[in-house]
Amino acid sequence: MNTLDNMLEEINKAQTIAILTHENPDGDAVGTALALYNALKNYGKNPDIIIPEYPKIFEFLPRADEIKKESAIEKYDLAISVDCATMRMLNGFSEYFENAKMKICIDHHGTNTMYGDINFVNPAAPACAQIMIIILEHFKIEITQEIGTCILTGIITDTGGFKYSGVTAETFEFVAWLLNKGVNVSKVYKQVLQTRTRPNFELNRIATNRLELLEEGRVAYTYITEEDEKKVGAGSGDHEGIVEIGRDIEGVEVSVFIRETDKGCKVSLRSNEYVNVSDVCLFFEGGGHIRAAGALIQGTIEQVKEKILYQVRAQLK
Repeated sequence: MNTLDNMLEEINKAQTIAILTHENPDGDAVGTALALYNALKNYGKNPDIIIPEYPKIFEFLPRADEIKKESAIEKYDLAISVDCATMRMLNGFSEYFENAKMKICIDHHGTNTMYGDINFVNPAAPACAQIMIIILEHFKIEITQEIGTCILTGIITDTGGFKYSGVTAETFEFVAWLLNKGVNVSKVYKQVLQTRTRPNFELNRIATNRLELLEEGRVAYTYITEEDEKKVGAGSGDHEGIVEIGRDIEGVEVSVFIRETDKGCKVSLRSNEYVNVSDVCLFFEGGGHIRAAGALIQGTIEQVKEKILYQVRAQLK
């Protein structure tokens, strides 16, 4: 029996199922989680999808209104995490995962620690949502227009609209297949990548004004404070995309974005050609992908800036 057959067997046995993802979820996290939620609902199961906070731009996704902030169930028969490399990164409710009788991890991060009882991890996939297509096809669960919309959201988000190097011919084949299923690709693309909230626009403007070019223009650095977020009325996800401002500047290899929170400074890194930012973030117990990674680091913004730049400099040619 292979991994996917084992996974389906556990789903069939479970009376209570929780679907979880990482904190500060992006479109791949929310899209993959909702794709699985919709699929299991159609399959005859009644899972809970628990995501304490997620960006408003994903409220258009099918059954997003059924997402729970928390659950009264303490011990699920089965917990499934998606798009999350480590148990520590689960969204503040890792106990749902830890306490579950059976744990399944579905992911595409090369830094995944294989923390589930069953792990289905493919680092070659540019988005976790792309893996979900393979899983649901194996389960013989029909990928409806609703499920396809969730999957496409994940693919578009984690490929930056198909512009990142991880995109494969298979990615476009999947998208063409979803298009034939009736998924409105242009509508999802506009909603996910071209629509921004007013607070997100204001934070982008603040971060752009603060942007510094360091290391002879090879490193871009900027930050936002908790006060900035309060001032513009920012909500969950309104900081998304700020790290890309620096990466898009000619000559920049690494873009560094620091966001001050009550838990510490959340650092987002992006690189263009050769720096493995996942290695940089692993140094701070974070992780991610070769060209996109993050970490939570304690200290003031200035202290964290110096810590992260020290590690980035070591990677520059």
